[in-house]
Amino acid sequence: MIFKTATIADLKEMQEMYIETIKWVCKNDYNPLQINAWVSGLNDTERWLKVIHNQYVSLAVIENKIVGYGTLKDGNYIDFLCVHKDFQRQGIADKVFNQLEIEARKENAKKITADVSITAKPFFEKKGFIIIAEQKNIRLGVELFNYKMEKNLK
Repeated sequence: MIFKTATIADLKEMQEMYIETIKWVCKNDYNPLQINAWVSGLNDTERWLKVIHNQYVSLAVIENKIVGYGTLKDGNYIDFLCVHKDFQRQGIADKVFNQLEIEARKENAKKITADVSITAKPFFEKKGFIIIAEQKNIRLGVELFNYKMEKNLK
């Protein structure tokens, strides 16, 4: 596995992986209406372009296939942390997270924050994050629950 910085050419593969992963990995924590509302964010092309252009984006790649990625916004906010549905439980999320934490430390961040799904909460807790708040978001008229979490960097 190698790590590389994302470019606009990686965007379509990143988006497809995001949808497949949410539909497969989160199906036990979110119902189909919630999942459809969640992945509707993919239609916001401008947001995805801003991710590529304005955030630190680390791609985990095996044999020219993106198997995971993470993004860091403003040096301390994890906007995306996603591992391909076919590569779950292989330590990829740990490695991607470590890349983001190293970058946050380079940016002299005092803490890292993230809005974390029900599915991802145990992973983030294992990484030392604590819940700041439970959040209810409305997307396309559907309630989605997640957690505002943070980790202090020492």
